[in-house]
Amino acid sequence: MYVLLVICVAVVSYLLWIKYIYYLQNLAKSRKQLLKCMLCGNKQFNSPQTSDLSRKVRALFLTAHPDDECMFFAPAILGLLELNASVHLLCLSQGNYYNQGVQRREELLDSCAVLGIPDSQVTIHDSKELPDNPNIEWSISVASSVILKHTRAHSINLVLTFDGTGVSGHSNHTAIYKAVSYLGSTGNVPDDCSLLSLSTISVLRKYLSFLELPISWLLPSDLCFIVESKGHYQAKRAMLCHRTQLLWFRYLYIWFSRYMFVNTFRVIDQGPKNLKVY
Repeated sequence: MYVLLVICVAVVSYLLWIKYIYYLQNLAKSRKQLLKCMLCGNKQFNSPQTSDLSRKVRALFLTAHPDDECMFFAPAILGLLELNASVHLLCLSQGNYYNQGVQRREELLDSCAVLGIPDSQVTIHDSKELPDNPNIEWSISVASSVILKHTRAHSINLVLTFDGTGVSGHSNHTAIYKAVSYLGSTGNVPDDCSLLSLSTISVLRKYLSFLELPISWLLPSDLCFIVESKGHYQAKRAMLCHRTQLLWFRYLYIWFSRYMFVNTFRVIDQGPKNLKVY
C-alpha cells in the first residue's frame, strides 16, 4: 500500500511538473531564447524588444524530404508562427525514392497549409544532384549553393535544420547539416543570419511522447519550442496529409514521438565574416 502511494505521488508530481513547464513556456520563455539566439548570431540586430524581434524574424526550415517538416520541426514552426515570424521552408528533394515525387510534392504543400506556411513560402528543390536516396551522398557544394542562394533571395536571418546525426540518421539529413556548417564556417552566411540545428536524442527519450518534456527542459539548449494539445493536434493533422507515408509505424510515431511535442536547438558556430585587411 505504501509503495503504491509513493508511486501515485511520484506520477502526480511529474505530471504537475509538466503542467508547470507549459505555464512557464506561455510566459514567453521562447521569445527570450529567440532574442538571445538572434543576438548571438547577428551583430547588427540591436532591438531590445522581443515583440520587435518577432516581426523581423525571417526563418527558413531546411528539410530533405516531404514529411520532415511535420515529423521533426512542427513545434518550432508553430512556435515561430505564434511569435509572428515569417516562416519559409526549403525542401531539398521532392521525395521520389519510390517514384511518388509528384504526389509527395502536393502532400507537402497540404501539410504546410495545415501548419500555417503559405505555398508562396514553400520551395521544393528537385534535381538529380540531390536525389531522395539514403545510399547516395549529397554534394556539400551543390547543397550549400542552393541553400545560400535561397537564403539571400528571401532575406533569411534564421536558419533551422538537422544536426550532424540527422535525428533519424538519414544521410540526406546529415548532408544538409554539413552544408549549413560549411557555409557557417567559411563565413558565407549573410551577416544578419543565425544558424540552428535540431538536437538528436536517444531512442528511449525519442518515444516518451510529452513525458520527455522535463528532460528537454532541464538539459541545456539554445532554443526550445513546446506545443500543447492544440499544437500537437495541428502537427498530427499535418502528418496525416502525407498519405503515401502513413504506414503502421508512422501512426505510432505520431502518438509517441517527442518531436511532435518538443524541439530543442543548438547554435551552429560560424566563422568570421567580411574580414578586411588594411
